[in-house]
Amino acid sequence: METPRTALTPRAPASRLLAPLDAIAAQSTTLRVERGAVFVSEGREYAIPLYEFTGPASGSDATVIGLFAGVHGDEPEGVEAMVRFLGQLAAAPEMGRGYVLCAYPVCNPTGLEDGTRHCRGGGDLNRMFWTGATRPEVRLLEGELRRRAFHGLIALHTDDTSHGFYSYVGGRMLTHYLIEPALAAAERLLPRNRAGVIDGFVADNGVIGQWFPGVLSAPPEAHPKPFEIVLETPHAQVEPAGPDALVAALCSVLDEYRRLMAYAVNL
Repeated sequence: METPRTALTPRAPASRLLAPLDAIAAQSTTLRVERGAVFVSEGREYAIPLYEFTGPASGSDATVIGLFAGVHGDEPEGVEAMVRFLGQLAAAPEMGRGYVLCAYPVCNPTGLEDGTRHCRGGGDLNRMFWTGATRPEVRLLEGELRRRAFHGLIALHTDDTSHGFYSYVGGRMLTHYLIEPALAAAERLLPRNRAGVIDGFVADNGVIGQWFPGVLSAPPEAHPKPFEIVLETPHAQVEPAGPDALVAALCSVLDEYRRLMAYAVNL
């Protein structure tokens, strides 16, 4: 059954955007939800919820992937894509065979509530990671990144200055083998941004190999480094198919990583 879709408005509260997923998790044997650690802003409690999907065993240790969305509160497309993606996995768990997916669809709950890029306490969370920042959202997510030791990280964003889909990549060398199929999957729904410079960085066919300091990423001491991918789609006002393109790219990364790992085992 397809996950019900919610209206993509920046001021939609997290509870409404996540309600379809909560309903699925309440009935699912593969998807569970944790409210997560709580922090207080202006006298109100907020949490960064965790949705954990556990796929069927594949005969080897599970691959643990961290999925992140809503780091910027005015980008609800990533939240909606995460809801649709996890709903699809819960309905067809074989899609996630061999994986444990730890999904954080609302990383900036106050920004989402306010419809702002920044958190209510001030500042862009996606410039604060591993800088010693004390914002509770950053501290909570850094704790998860250290505790979970993810094999891969995927963050979902939107860009209101881009006419097409593109990606940042980092971490392990195999990241580059994952991203082209993912961009091709998204390109079936949206044009790819093939500009030579995107967001101020040199780009190659929609792929940027560097990023701003302080973005959500693996701990500096992580070894080996996980693969790191940031998927960027235009805002819904520019391209309404953005959430579906993000879902297509996510599905591609899972399929391609599973294939690459199976190939490596047989070498």
